[in-house]
Amino acid sequence: MAVPVYLFAGFLESGKTSFIASILQDPGFTRDEETLLIQCEEGEMEIEPQVLKKTTTVVENIEDEDEFTEETLRDMVKRNHPDRVIIEFNGMWNLDEAIGRFPSSMELYQIITICNAETFDMYSRNMGAKMLQHLTDGDMIVFNRATEETRSLIRDVNVRAMNPRASIYFENVDGTSEDYGAGMPPPYDMDAEVIDIRDDWFGIFYIDASENPERYDGRKVRLKGETYFGRGFADNEFVPGRQAMVCCAEDIRLVGFMAILQGQPRPEARSWQLIEATIHCEERPEYKGLGPVLYVESITPCAPPQEEVVTF
Repeated sequence: MAVPVYLFAGFLESGKTSFIASILQDPGFTRDEETLLIQCEEGEMEIEPQVLKKTTTVVENIEDEDEFTEETLRDMVKRNHPDRVIIEFNGMWNLDEAIGRFPSSMELYQIITICNAETFDMYSRNMGAKMLQHLTDGDMIVFNRATEETRSLIRDVNVRAMNPRASIYFENVDGTSEDYGAGMPPPYDMDAEVIDIRDDWFGIFYIDASENPERYDGRKVRLKGETYFGRGFADNEFVPGRQAMVCCAEDIRLVGFMAILQGQPRPEARSWQLIEATIHCEERPEYKGLGPVLYVESITPCAPPQEEVVTF
């Protein structure tokens, strides 16, 4: 049986070690099981030996990116027989390549990206590609040392657009925690009989419905999208989506949700359609979990939006 792996991404001095130390001391996480902690960089803070002993944690080190191999990881697991593995990853290494080197004896359960809110803007400007990788791969993103000013800056950048599926939190300097989306209602009328998604609101709708699909369960929406048909789709399945610039001009991708025709003729591929549909939350492999599915009630050809590419 594969050992579950929790990988902590983020740059040096982001607070990864402190976060890992707090996780290890949470009885709900450890439950007297043995942990292998693989540290890939040497930060300013070290986990105290008594904490490691109390939580039955063994530390192994990988100092060079070339040493982060399938063989090295497999040997560490074989040598220590852990119930779980925590990896404190080096922020300068290639995260996607590293994940591809996991042996069959290790199964990636979660990527937690830790960001220092104070240095987020600097790292974004100077190491945008690496920062984007850490943000888009994360299942959970935590901005620590956050202030009112840095929270506003991070929300203005719209991190949610970079990774709609992740849980995002602020750990504030005053010791409080805050959900990224707290206090940010969508601009359209959620109480309307049919929620009109204006062309310039499509990106907001996509992010909010991705993060809170239950909020839209049973709601009717009207929106404009370009039709895409994927391999493996049934004849009545398609995605009415938009091309979106998530981070920069080089990072344009399709965003949209699965839609189901209910007796309507199948529209032409890559055609613009005005769609009215009722949303139901369903488990879909495309979402890797729960997500909104649009059950089409009417579909009509239409002109494309004035701005075809969504920006966040």
